[in-house]
Amino acid sequence: MSSKYAELGLKVGLELHQQLNTKHKLFCSCPTTLRDDEPDVVFMRYLRPTRSELGTVDEAALLEHEKGKVFIYQAYNDSTCLVEMDEEPPHQLNDEALDIALGIALMLRANIPDVIQVMRKVVIDGSNTTGFQRTAIVALGSRDSVIEDSEGPVHIQTICLEEDAARKISESEKEVVYRLDRLGIPLIEVATAPEIRSPEQAQRVALKLGQLFRISGKVKRGKGTIRQDLNISLEKGARVEIKGVQDLELLSKVVELEVERQLKLLQITEELKSRGVADVECEVVDVTDIFRGSQSKVISQGIKRGGRVLALKLPGFAGLLGREVQPGRRFGTELKDYAVVWGGVKGIFHTDEMPAYGISQQEVDKLKEHLKCGDMDAVVFVVDEVDKARRALEAVARRCREAIKGVPDETRAANPDGTTRYMRPRPGAARMYPETDVRPIVITKERLEGISRSLPEMPEKKLKRFIEEYGLSKDLALLMVNSYRLDLFERIVSSVPEVSPTIIATTLEYTWKSLKREGVPLDNIDEHKIIDVFRALGKGIIAKEAIPEVLRGMAENPQCTVMEVIEKLGFKAMTLEDVKDFVDKVVRENVEIVKSRGERAVQAIMGKVMAHLRGKVDGKLVNQIVREKVGELLKEIGRSEKP
Repeated sequence: MSSKYAELGLKVGLELHQQLNTKHKLFCSCPTTLRDDEPDVVFMRYLRPTRSELGTVDEAALLEHEKGKVFIYQAYNDSTCLVEMDEEPPHQLNDEALDIALGIALMLRANIPDVIQVMRKVVIDGSNTTGFQRTAIVALGSRDSVIEDSEGPVHIQTICLEEDAARKISESEKEVVYRLDRLGIPLIEVATAPEIRSPEQAQRVALKLGQLFRISGKVKRGKGTIRQDLNISLEKGARVEIKGVQDLELLSKVVELEVERQLKLLQITEELKSRGVADVECEVVDVTDIFRGSQSKVISQGIKRGGRVLALKLPGFAGLLGREVQPGRRFGTELKDYAVVWGGVKGIFHTDEMPAYGISQQEVDKLKEHLKCGDMDAVVFVVDEVDKARRALEAVARRCREAIKGVPDETRAANPDGTTRYMRPRPGAARMYPETDVRPIVITKERLEGISRSLPEMPEKKLKRFIEEYGLSKDLALLMVNSYRLDLFERIVSSVPEVSPTIIATTLEYTWKSLKREGVPLDNIDEHKIIDVFRALGKGIIAKEAIPEVLRGMAENPQCTVMEVIEKLGFKAMTLEDVKDFVDKVVRENVEIVKSRGERAVQAIMGKVMAHLRGKVDGKLVNQIVREKVGELLKEIGRSEKP
């Protein structure tokens, strides 16, 4: 474990959500397929928070309600039903999905209860038509439920089976459009204890859990089928939940950047304390008159639409709003996130970034004078409808008060670059309560014994088999067993026995990573097409040297077939006789080099030959033929020079 992270008291817990590849959804008989065609049914809903059995309202649910958005739902006559529309009670929990979840629980050596009770979890962002998500704990971690890692063991806490949310299609200021095809697809959720101590360990543990899902052979594959949530805390910071990390390979960066963010926020807290800042009063002031005639298009257009410019003085915050907390994100960005989420505005202005955006220094000076600002004071201002602008600045004031104390507990959303943005407050325990429309399920000993008999091969056995049966080196076999592409490797080996497993493994590990570093969008390639690339190799259509360029071509032209890419690149393999004829021609065209260098001419000839044959013929074979042809020519030269 890095001493840096140990000193900071970093703790990370993982939640992995994986779609199960079942025939039907979790609480109805609808298929688990996504649709791209036009929907048959469209309807509208408003959702409101309710008090839990404890008499409290969840703060995160209340925030979603206060946004006041209408939710538009798209449905299909043949693949969604009244259950998704919340017009019919849920059916009994899907036995196929439950057996898969129980199998994964057994693989993780977790404790499975005698009775499983479905619960409701309040979610009113519109992603569930009911206003809640149905979930069931199928197992609790035991002392033996451990993911082993070089930095220490990480225990499993819970294994849940739950329904996936509806798919967001679009969002505007007043409405969100969801499609119901994804709603109800079974998800397994595995949560670890907060025992992860470094960004690298988080990624390794997630990789091993994802591998376990794929080993089961019962999960969906492809983009969007697996999502990761992180709970990250520092000893002097806060516990922050980060939702929706799509790429397993991005996890370590997300953790690293969250640690950086919390440390930078703690530095801001120390700076505020040294400046004697103890509170931020929420005195919102209308400063519209200062900006009448402003050259800023955003402000002038906002005023024309009937909006007002409201401002908030932040005593002692000068220079801090422009302080970077993550790459490309400043403390002012954190304030903007709160303003957008709580107020519904599109953005904010602050004096640390002025003059800019068409706002002049004269306007900034007037603004500071009007609010009686000193040299150490900053101002945040917003142009929008009065109520929205006021709510936005009230949220900014709350966030600034939190900055005086330290890092706030909150839920954040992952961005594609590994940074995060504010999403909502962290939800409380009050949002869970029993689902009364689904009967509890009794788990019998016979059921578990039946599932145990069909469990898949575990990683330790795979490692041994890869070495003994496939002939992989120990290092390459270990890489493959721990690889995100393990299941793809096994599918290719079984589908294309003509190709050496070593070539397949080397391509999926070393070549893949090399292309990724170059920025090649390999995620664009369908797995079936990757298998087709190796089929082309097995049939002799291409040489193994062509694989990197064919993969690159597939990534850049995902609409093309493998053969179309091969033909476009000109990588179609040659017959052995064609190769020999071509090499002989090149050797004889360079007779002077052969005469002067003798056998050392092979290297120079190889360069000229491979300029034409690279990707079409195995390089070792070409080298062998070049040596033969150079040798033949040298013998001819020797005979002709004899008296």
